[in-house]
Amino acid sequence: MVASSIKNLSQLEEAICNCKKCPRLVKWIRDIAEEKRKSYENETYWGKPVPGFGSKKPKLLVVGLAPGAHGANRTGRIFTGDRSGEWLFRAMHKAGFANQAQSINKKDGLKLTQARVITAVRCAPPDNKPTIKERDTCNKWMDLEWKFIEKHLKVVIALGSFAWKAAIDILLEQGFEVKIKEKFSHGAKSIYRKQKHEITLLGSYHPSQQNTFTGRLTEVMLDQVFGTASKLIKT
Repeated sequence: MVASSIKNLSQLEEAICNCKKCPRLVKWIRDIAEEKRKSYENETYWGKPVPGFGSKKPKLLVVGLAPGAHGANRTGRIFTGDRSGEWLFRAMHKAGFANQAQSINKKDGLKLTQARVITAVRCAPPDNKPTIKERDTCNKWMDLEWKFIEKHLKVVIALGSFAWKAAIDILLEQGFEVKIKEKFSHGAKSIYRKQKHEITLLGSYHPSQQNTFTGRLTEVMLDQVFGTASKLIKT
């Protein structure tokens, strides 16, 4: 499906799932799906690009780096089936953006309210490090998704510096101008405006095990960011 023929989010999600633009990533996610982690050896892995998940009219957009090799690449739903997802949706549930804290598989009943979750790169990359070319190739999906949801958005949460840059790039590409600018850090806050439409960009450390196991990101820290997002949306 060519980009010009995509008319809604459902068509976009289908197109993302069928994308084969990055040979290295296509091979990697298929290899992972065949080799599997021993603890999931009896499961059928998704092994394809992972589309966004959540409301089609979100006031909050959460942007991550990429699907987890044995999380979303296994379950087919972003931030689902791994520790990062446990942290993310627990925080979203506390802030009122999710109906439950658990994110186990696509049939677990999880629903998001006024929120949508995407990743800057839609395929799980080796060592969780996409190349610049892969990032730029995948930008077109973020660009299309943004156009469908922009008018509803009030807040964007970027999980990590990679997602922070991706969010800024799309805001500027879509004609938003910087009102208040901060460098990425946990709790960073920048404001962008296009005519009368204002979007607040919030930064958070990514809820990866590297950050949560070391204490760089705590549950309280993540809750504070989503609490801020909730307050901004209500004002």
